[in-house]
Amino acid sequence: MNIRTFLVALLAGLFSAAGAYAQGAGAAPAGGVAAAPVGPTESASSAYVLGRDDVIEVSLIGRSDFGGRSRVQADGTIQLPFIGKLAVADHTTSEVADMVRAALQKGGYFADPVVSIEVVGYASRYVVVLGAVGTPGMVPINRPYRVSEILARVGGVREGGADYLQVRSTDGKERKLFIRDLATGDISQDPYVQPGDKIYAPAADTFYVYGEVKSPGVFPLTSDMTVRMALVRAGGITENGSDGKVEVERGGKKIKLDPSAKVLPGDVLKIGQRLF
Repeated sequence: MNIRTFLVALLAGLFSAAGAYAQGAGAAPAGGVAAAPVGPTESASSAYVLGRDDVIEVSLIGRSDFGGRSRVQADGTIQLPFIGKLAVADHTTSEVADMVRAALQKGGYFADPVVSIEVVGYASRYVVVLGAVGTPGMVPINRPYRVSEILARVGGVREGGADYLQVRSTDGKERKLFIRDLATGDISQDPYVQPGDKIYAPAADTFYVYGEVKSPGVFPLTSDMTVRMALVRAGGITENGSDGKVEVERGGKKIKLDPSAKVLPGDVLKIGQRLF
């Protein structure tokens, strides 16, 4: 082999080795965009605090000889291979992953295990949503949720529902939250829910309008609705009607109301004719 051939072979080998090293080190591919390093990512449930009857999937990255599904028992523990009982209640899945890793290292089973834990059955932390919503039921909470987020998850309030929600916590305290405040108010008007909260969307109260209006009938009552607003809801007064002649039957009694007066649940509004 002459010197020229030797040098060409040597340079080709060096370029080949450099290319292999660059690929292994995550160098940029053709196009100039470096490939992101591949590694374990934090799951969406990593901040979830485990409780009784939750079911988790425990596994080791790259290993098939450890793990499986386990349900949190009444005493707050799970059973795992090699480790045995492990108290996990009131710990996040991220914390439990660290506990499993430490136990496996301490027992000498694995030198540097990468533990993955996913919640596959939420049972201990949820809120109950009932009433006039799209899909009433139990909603698991695997992270902090505001009332508006829970309402969105159940499909919102159905037509005919009230313009407010009732939220009862486990200590018996009850709050009344207006839906418009959840949407447009500041964050203090859209509080976080807590495990065990019950959210109820009542059907709207109703009022009745008949007489000299364009669309008499039964209508849902919104908060702070006035007589004038009620008349608009009923299509407005006819040419023969007068808003100065609004008679209201309330609780079995007949009274006269000013157009700016508030309408109450069950009110029956009768719009009389105007005098010519």
